[in-house]
Amino acid sequence: MATVPNDMAPSAGDGRNYLADQAFFTKFAILLALIIIFGFAQFAARGMVDVPAVPIWVHVHAVVMLVWLGLFVSQNILIQRKAIKYHRKLGWISLLVAFAVVALTCFTGYMAVALNRQPPFFSGPYFLALVYVEAIVFLTVIIWAISKRKETQWHRRLMFGATIVILEPAFGRLLPLPLMGDWGEWVVLLVQLGFVALIARHDRHVLGLVHPATIGIGVIAIAVHVMVTGLASFPPLVSFAESVAAAG
Repeated sequence: MATVPNDMAPSAGDGRNYLADQAFFTKFAILLALIIIFGFAQFAARGMVDVPAVPIWVHVHAVVMLVWLGLFVSQNILIQRKAIKYHRKLGWISLLVAFAVVALTCFTGYMAVALNRQPPFFSGPYFLALVYVEAIVFLTVIIWAISKRKETQWHRRLMFGATIVILEPAFGRLLPLPLMGDWGEWVVLLVQLGFVALIARHDRHVLGLVHPATIGIGVIAIAVHVMVTGLASFPPLVSFAESVAAAG
């Protein structure tokens, strides 16, 4: 079994060597943010969205999501610049923004089904399952990451894991999902696992082994898709989705 140098051990909690590979995480944060922004921007640019007709809450959700991505990138830049004091203060603001992202995501998903605005290739139950599961898991992983804030290697990977979970909406606009049928969800999962694999490769290079947090986010990504698929046919959720659609 490969050994991990003491100064880079996954269990090291003081973060003394956080700068050793922070450049990788900063670049990776920028990459994820750009992919999400590009996914939505190109969708609108191709005329796939009637922007003026989009409900105001969708625009608010988009703005709050941009704020989250800005904070996500900024937090990594602050770490790289050794601005730990500001990183910690901004962290609590980021948590509040994450709660706002989740609340707006759940509301927007609910209203999409109520107004029959969900993608036509998604049933109401599937769309609600997708929105609610990803939003709840996103926030749960962030809270987990904050609880591990004194263990740098855990904290940083869990924060990336939360962001990888919410990559799906972007790739839903980048990939030809209508042509993929039931395979679309699993193709998105493979893409997400591809990003997890990049972190795993980095782990092997820097730590000598794959960090437990990296394995964890891979398992979480798989679990999200399994849960969404299962809940989409769960009778109570199906009935709820039908009542939402009928009420709208």
